Amino acid sequence: MDIRKTLLQVETTLVEGGKAAPVPLKLFTAIAVVRNPWAGRGFVEDLKPEIHAGAPILGELLTRMILDAVGSGEAVEAYGKSAVVGLDGEIEHASALIHTLRFGNHYRQAVGAKSYLAFCNTRGPANAPVMIPLMDKNDEGRRSHYLTIQTSVPDAPAANEILVALGASVGGRPHHRIGDRYQDLKDLGHDVANPAAV
Repeated sequence: MDIRKTLLQVETTLVEGGKAAPVPLKLFTAIAVVRNPWAGRGFVEDLKPEIHAGAPILGELLTRMILDAVGSGEAVEAYGKSAVVGLDGEIEHASALIHTLRFGNHYRQAVGAKSYLAFCNTRGPANAPVMIPLMDKNDEGRRSHYLTIQTSVPDAPAANEILVALGASVGGRPHHRIGDRYQDLKDLGHDVANPAAV
């Protein structure tokens, strides 16, 4: 895995809606910019060799960056992942590196998570938006932790690169007041396993 650069970002929200947050919200982003192993090769039918070679390295590296910044896996409350492939690549190339247990399980195990990793996979030029949706690591219905990290890297991804990212939160939205999914389900008389009652 040819890694050109890494980036760590920490965002702290102290005031939301003109009101001080009782507990500041901290959002953490770990990014790696790598050469796209499939770029310039035409249509590649079998992506598995490069997935197996690269995804575990990226999963371990980005997880370690998050844990070093946050302090512990237990402190991570919500998490997510994202990939942006450069213009010479396919969306499938971005998906390949993050939609494999060889990538995500490093993070899940380190933070003791049960929820699936919320995700975004897109294609774009350098400085393209990087969007990382977050969700509570153990409770998919906890709306206070429905968050999105927004960032960008001025020189990445290059046309032949992939930007891969993990996100984490310590805390939820300050002053969250829209309840959770379970109250909606109760009010509507729907079951958690079939929320739309179809």
